[in-house]
Amino acid sequence: SISEFDEMGVYKYIEELYKKKQSEVLRFLLRVRCWEFRQLPAVHRASRPSRPEKARMLGYKAKQGFVIYRVRVRRGGRKRPVSKGAVYAKPANQGVTQLKFERSLKSVAEERVGRRCPNLRILNSYWVNQDALYKYYEIILVDPAHNTIRNDPRIRWLCAPTMKHREMRGLTGAGVKSRGLYHRGPTGARLRPSRHSVRVRRDRLKLRRYR
Repeated sequence: SISEFDEMGVYKYIEELYKKKQSEVLRFLLRVRCWEFRQLPAVHRASRPSRPEKARMLGYKAKQGFVIYRVRVRRGGRKRPVSKGAVYAKPANQGVTQLKFERSLKSVAEERVGRRCPNLRILNSYWVNQDALYKYYEIILVDPAHNTIRNDPRIRWLCAPTMKHREMRGLTGAGVKSRGLYHRGPTGARLRPSRHSVRVRRDRLKLRRYR
């Protein structure tokens, strides 16, 4: 009888391997790679994805027009930027530490790459490593001016002018998650199309002309 592992392709095999991050193989690989990433700049271009199966799942193709950037983001919560901890507010809002940023570190990583490469479009991103101080992400970018991209019907939607700086407007996967749009039902109804527009709609006083 053929075992389950004998029937898997190489990408599926790597995917299953990454599900066991405590295994000897992955612990060694992640430790060595983490050392390498620490020596590199905070934002740098990678020659190829370090997780090819994950990159392909998120839309990456090994052809012209696709670029991979690796980003390092410092871990931890968000401290309030005030002088000497003086918040001129009511006691309920006087906190300086133990505050959390609204978006994920992954979303922050996408934003930093978007600023570094304003001529490229961000398709998606994924986690590659972490240590006590940093989290490392790889960002998939696409060149909207490249003819290979413009002629490919599966990816040329990213060339539309409305797709500029998707990461700044919460349109990537990490941004959509931080906006709460993966929730459905009553919870999701309070978030669509956005928290701001829902609040404006509910707070607006609507009076019939004849009442």
